[in-house]
Amino acid sequence: MAFRDLPELEQGAQWLQRSLARGRLGHAYLFTGDHSGELEAAARTLAKTLNCLQPVRGPLGPAIDCCDKCLNCRRIDHENHPDVHWVRPESKSRVIILPQMRALMRAINLKPTEAEYKVSVIVGADRLNVQSGNAFLKTLEEPPANSILILLTTEPQRLLETILSRCLRLSFAGEGARRVDPAAMNWLAEFSQTAAGERKSLLGRYQLLDTLLRKLSQLKETIEQTLTARSPAGRYPDTEKELLDKWEAELAASIEAEYRRQRSELLLLVERWLRDVCVLAVTASPGKENGPAAGPGREAISNLKPPATDAGTQTLLSFPQLPATQRLARRISPGDCIENLRTFEQLQSWLGTNVQEALALEVALLKLHL
Repeated sequence: MAFRDLPELEQGAQWLQRSLARGRLGHAYLFTGDHSGELEAAARTLAKTLNCLQPVRGPLGPAIDCCDKCLNCRRIDHENHPDVHWVRPESKSRVIILPQMRALMRAINLKPTEAEYKVSVIVGADRLNVQSGNAFLKTLEEPPANSILILLTTEPQRLLETILSRCLRLSFAGEGARRVDPAAMNWLAEFSQTAAGERKSLLGRYQLLDTLLRKLSQLKETIEQTLTARSPAGRYPDTEKELLDKWEAELAASIEAEYRRQRSELLLLVERWLRDVCVLAVTASPGKENGPAAGPGREAISNLKPPATDAGTQTLLSFPQLPATQRLARRISPGDCIENLRTFEQLQSWLGTNVQEALALEVALLKLHL
């Protein structure tokens, strides 16, 4: 992709292109936004533009976009260009560790092999631990000439303050609601329909669990196929065993890290739907007869007033098109809704540890008030 192919990132892309046109590109950037895939696309496109063999040039001469076709562009797309380095959380705990950053700093301080610019992209920069982050500070502040450092994160609030202060921050967050791809939207419709079904038995809960586990299995399979295709382990099977073992270990860790990220996004999707249920339950709560007079979460919603009109309520919903939301909101109390949100927040916290995934999901879904 080129900048012209990223209309959803138009504002951030234009800012970068103006900097390129004026020759005022910074040496360290922090790209923030709602979707890590979009941030990676923006970083990859900047790397291609800086090193493109046939770039699109602005009126003053400097390159402002890539051709997206030349050898350099193709190699950067496939992440096998020797002067464009990618660092991702590769340990099972999804942390960028000190040895990774030391290897990157050694690579940064070498002269470019082929390209004009060396570009280093740190995906999930919020996963830098204290040791790896502190070790990187001097390089981040004063990288070698013709080096560009790009840090990506969807959670900038988790970054070390010392790192934030050394980067130019560029937001790629959309002005509207977060976009959801059609496949994820179809799955959420299925999940919500199952959750709001009339069956409240244990069997119904395990049907809900099965819907979630099947989706997670599909996610992992897709991630494995995508990352394996990119890995040098698959492209160069005749490499010496020591290097092949290293590539295979990195691949396994990358698959695990990317799976955890996408799992978290899927569960956040469900949490946003549960929030919609909560909004509708609070709206109906003044006349609701089946809600408890008091209980967990009632204090949290006691000062909330229902929207004045149905249209006003609709604007508060992430997924107003899902009919299951109304059905579930009529059935449970606002207090139960808030407990559901707490349960999913706790689930995300559990899954950040080494807890057994299936067990954590089972416990959380059994605790939901449906």
